[in-house]
Amino acid sequence: MSEIQRPGALYQQVAAAIREAILSGEYEPGGPLPSEAQLMDRYKVSRPTVRNAVSALRAEGLIDVRHGKGSFVRADGRPVVSLPSYVGRTTGGQFVLHGATTWEQAEQPSTYRTHATKAAAHLLEIQAEEAIFGCDRLLTDPATGTRAMHRTLIPFATAEAVPDLAAAPDAEPAAVYAMLTKAGHKLWWSETVRARMPLPDERTALRLPDATPVLHLSRVTCGTDDQALILEELRIGADRAELTHRITAEKEPTRRRQA
Repeated sequence: MSEIQRPGALYQQVAAAIREAILSGEYEPGGPLPSEAQLMDRYKVSRPTVRNAVSALRAEGLIDVRHGKGSFVRADGRPVVSLPSYVGRTTGGQFVLHGATTWEQAEQPSTYRTHATKAAAHLLEIQAEEAIFGCDRLLTDPATGTRAMHRTLIPFATAEAVPDLAAAPDAEPAAVYAMLTKAGHKLWWSETVRARMPLPDERTALRLPDATPVLHLSRVTCGTDDQALILEELRIGADRAELTHRITAEKEPTRRRQA
């Protein structure tokens, strides 16, 4: 390729040329980029210019830099973990979280008392800063090495009404559902999912590559009179996971006749 002759900073010109080569398939997903020396020769630029161009593409999420090995085009294949959003029950009445049975705990759960943020208070239908129990888990999928962060938030009002839960706020979600059912609640769930850039602690705990967003799933467990009982949050790298939902047809609510 001839020497770069485009407007803009020189490293941006080189980054644009490499980007075009990636998008055209010249550099395949998962494959290595040419070495710095080869890129310098191809584009007739200095080493600092090549490094700045590679840094720009890394920030865009197009490439990964592996220390001691070089730069590689980020793979664009299917996510390695599927998260079916489905709560089931066995013939014995036990709750089963489909898609979560392969997760293992990377460390002991952390249980604590805290206060509801505005976002959590909105989902739990309580006042901001209201006292709640929290339980954090760091999970791993042994088959793929994928990491996920799971958090359970329990309002004090829920815990006080369910003695078993107050005694064990660090119980697994399926066990919490069983406690709530035993207390007389007929459960249903509401979920929201959004993508956002990770906070520094999330990026470290989940071992995310550069420029990788997280999927943030919020699940509210509701009971009698549609009361919000607990909130669960799952955070996982968007490059590693996909969410699938089971949709069933429900009867349309009966409309009341006007008198």
